[in-house]
Amino acid sequence: MSIKNIRLEVMQAIEPKVEGFMDEFLIPTEKIWQPTDFLPDSQSDTFFDEVEQIRGEAKELGYDFWVTLVADTITEEALPTYESWLMDVEGIDQHNGKDNGWSKWVRAWTAEENRHGDVLNKYLYLSGRVNMREIEITTQHLISDGFDIGTDRDPYKNFVYTTFQELATNISHKRVGKMARKKGNGLLAKMCTIIAGDEMRHHLAYREFVKTIMGQDPDGMVLAFADMMKKKIVMPAHFLRESGGSIGEAFEQFSNCAQRLGVYTAQDYIEILKKLNDYWDIGNLRGLSDQAEKARVYLMKLPERLQRISERMQFSQQQYTFKWVEANGML
Repeated sequence: MSIKNIRLEVMQAIEPKVEGFMDEFLIPTEKIWQPTDFLPDSQSDTFFDEVEQIRGEAKELGYDFWVTLVADTITEEALPTYESWLMDVEGIDQHNGKDNGWSKWVRAWTAEENRHGDVLNKYLYLSGRVNMREIEITTQHLISDGFDIGTDRDPYKNFVYTTFQELATNISHKRVGKMARKKGNGLLAKMCTIIAGDEMRHHLAYREFVKTIMGQDPDGMVLAFADMMKKKIVMPAHFLRESGGSIGEAFEQFSNCAQRLGVYTAQDYIEILKKLNDYWDIGNLRGLSDQAEKARVYLMKLPERLQRISERMQFSQQQYTFKWVEANGML
């Protein structure tokens, strides 16, 4: 049987369990938070006073912070790319005439994620500290340019990617929230913290998808995991660019900024890999094919190898001026 057919068979075998995953890891629409729970109510007489408070608190936050928050927001707003990509994965069958559990998951996951970009975008707009038009141009570019995360339509590789990426996003939002709180910005801190909580739930779900597949097809799953790590897990906004810029140019500068700020670092990448190796029990897998065994050994040795590389890595300390935020953080 071909690799593609094996994956389809496994996805179909697991599909009845997806409803349970949704109950465990997603929150019903009527119970989950919405952006307006955190933002000034435009129907309230106190609306303008609350906006003034947001603008006042925003002045305490530094330049690298704003760049990171803007890039995080743009990443969240490129959701159409992520949904269309996942809907095209083998086994996420939305066209077979029945309510497929996998496609239900993707739609419900998208609906939860959609709130993140909404609340952050509105906050940026109200803060008065960024150039919204430049941000909107970058967002449009990012959606238009799409991305290439090296997964093709392979469900195994896509679930490895989403498991890794959701935890990386959790780390980033959580740290941005802590920095906001240190500067006395309680509202932004609360927003970022609750977004980080959503990302963690989603990480746990995708992590469980991989573990379930590992029980059905350990050879295929280990090979897919190793292949993704050889390619490196690229961030979903790796094509980020500003108006007039080339694809990916702004992402490199943003990555340096995030590294300087300590929001998401090379060390975080290594720690995520270690956690996934541990949870999926890669070290204790036995009875694999020769090829899968080589992949398993590679995965176990990779954290130490990446650690040595990271110790030699250097990141630019020079502050790049983005069009989203002027050098002094004010417009």
